[in-house]
Amino acid sequence: MQIENELLSSIRKLEILAEMDLEIISWASPIIMFGDIDKSHVATVGINPSDKEFLDSKGNEIDGALRRFHTLRSLGLNKWSQVSENQLSEILRLNQIYFKNNPYDKWFKKLDFLMSGSDLSYYFPYLSACHLDLIPFATKTKWGSLNTQQKECLLSEGSNILGELVKKSTIKILLLNGKSVVDNFLKISDVDFKSMRQERWDLPRSGKDIPGYSFEGVSSRIGEIVLQKKIFVLGYNHNIQSSFGVTRNVMVEIRNWIAEKIKYYGANNNS
Repeated sequence: MQIENELLSSIRKLEILAEMDLEIISWASPIIMFGDIDKSHVATVGINPSDKEFLDSKGNEIDGALRRFHTLRSLGLNKWSQVSENQLSEILRLNQIYFKNNPYDKWFKKLDFLMSGSDLSYYFPYLSACHLDLIPFATKTKWGSLNTQQKECLLSEGSNILGELVKKSTIKILLLNGKSVVDNFLKISDVDFKSMRQERWDLPRSGKDIPGYSFEGVSSRIGEIVLQKKIFVLGYNHNIQSSFGVTRNVMVEIRNWIAEKIKYYGANNNS
């Protein structure tokens, strides 16, 4: 698959969008995938890359052996329009080997657990799933703190890149991580979700429990891109990484539901 085209397209968009008030980290390369989409039938989906993919705990650019992704500085560039074909390939390579290199395990291990009921994992020896974001650009500010106009612009610009990636890939199932991702995927696609109450996913609280919901649907368009195939879309309302009090029992219940759906839709590693 010619993913270089999507990467180049996202780099060109980055240069334009960085001039706008969108809180984009302009020196950070776009991340069009975490892992190798060409080897994956299932992709988890988030909103956009964390600034922690590029910055350490002190706010300095991650460098040396710990580097996860390229930046203008690591490539010796002043601006993205100077990027060469070889540098483009190197940016893509770091996307593809992300889970062999220095992945942000604090975030991804929880998602990987949710796929562990099937023969799917981001990690060795499986390397059979990848992660995609609705928007391939890291931002200085967390998604929830951006204003409505900023969010709409970023979603609009990112949706066609995601659509092209999914269209040209072997992906059969998208797994949406949390209600915010579910809501925003609804905005950029033709998916029609069936929402189901999942009482076993309820998060216990001293007052009223937080109810659990699953989402299931089919998409054949992302952004303006007609996929020319049907993609099964699954989701859950809890944000596994940031929801306070997601218990081990709830994690196991969500994992079991995902395993059942992956088996039903025939997208495990043996398909």
